[in-house]
Amino acid sequence: MSDDATDYRDIGWVDEPTEITERTYFISQFSAVTAFETADGLVLVDSGLGELGPKLNDSLREFTDRPVHTAIFTHGHADHVHGLRHFLTDDQDRPRIIAHEAMPERWARYERTTGHNEAINARQFGGAVSAADEWYEEDTNFRAPDLTPDTFYDDELTIEVGDTAFEIRHGRGETDDHSWVYCPDRDVVCTGDFFISMSPNAGNPQKVQRYPEEWAETLREIAVLEPTHLCPGHGSAVVDDSAAIRTRLEETAAYLESIVDQTIEALNDGSPPHTDIVHAVDAPDTESPWLEEIYDESEFIVRNLIRRYGGWWNGRPSDLKPATRDGQAEEIAALAGGPDALLERAEELISDGDYRRATHLVDYALEAAPADETVREAAAELYEERAAAEASLMSTNLYQSAAAYAREGRPFR
Repeated sequence: MSDDATDYRDIGWVDEPTEITERTYFISQFSAVTAFETADGLVLVDSGLGELGPKLNDSLREFTDRPVHTAIFTHGHADHVHGLRHFLTDDQDRPRIIAHEAMPERWARYERTTGHNEAINARQFGGAVSAADEWYEEDTNFRAPDLTPDTFYDDELTIEVGDTAFEIRHGRGETDDHSWVYCPDRDVVCTGDFFISMSPNAGNPQKVQRYPEEWAETLREIAVLEPTHLCPGHGSAVVDDSAAIRTRLEETAAYLESIVDQTIEALNDGSPPHTDIVHAVDAPDTESPWLEEIYDESEFIVRNLIRRYGGWWNGRPSDLKPATRDGQAEEIAALAGGPDALLERAEELISDGDYRRATHLVDYALEAAPADETVREAAAELYEERAAAEASLMSTNLYQSAAAYAREGRPFR
């Protein structure tokens, strides 16, 4: 990870564990865990990153020493499943693990594309592919026996543990295997990543399809329950305030619906090139802190929707059967007077605040002369300037990753 990159663990960190309501505990230290104490033991909703599992468990044990009876995984991402082993006592039976039936297929895909996923995760958090071996090993193994769910459901499942009922519901959102959990006896809803105390992670440039429309529908479904307490997938819980919870859920749904409606309207206007569609959609106007674009961005959600409804071709004639990027870069650099001229113009554009056009020129300069150390260093510095001007973690870190690639002597591809 670059020294200037934003660490994913800095997001959604709440120092103090919270007793949400009687015998119900919430810990959010990047990864969020909700624990319900029952007569038969603990029910955990998610278990955090393996890397953070010991600290999460230490926080939980400030409240209770009961063993884990059941774990419910809201979806199959590492930051929601890999911490489980750290919550288990040495002498306890293996807990029941519940997940949506699509989770095994997700994990099989991760196993098949391990190298790809290590690379994109390294990039997402500001490094180059060469740094992928730094990715925490415990959080890349999705076949560990103590993580494998033994109970699956398709649409909904209600269970009872001790004296407490739990309603588990499926909805597509950040993933196709996503669940949310409602405990009616305590009026607590655990949203997983349907709500994360910031704008939803519904775009994510490197990851597979997200589902903004179904996501919004699920948020409205949860809002109708008017729960008293909300435990999100990341960030702070909302306690004893059903009105505040409903506002958060409905505003997040409206945010997604606005982006969806604008994107489809632009698509239906003659299906213009994808870049034109991106620039035709306005980010929803909001001052709500839970919709601040800290991690993901509305622009990326637009691109996610275009991918869902469109083909792979972006609508530009030259990109239907393009020349190689090296070939394009050589031609552009020759017309401009060489890579140095491209970088000089990029510097002028950046000084004027035109980061978008500048970055195209930096790309071409680097791709035209990847072996030139002077070009590489200048390109890296310009990518870093672009990174410093960005607000979201994804944009900042991907530009930092581009700088890391440039210094390694190869374009960011």
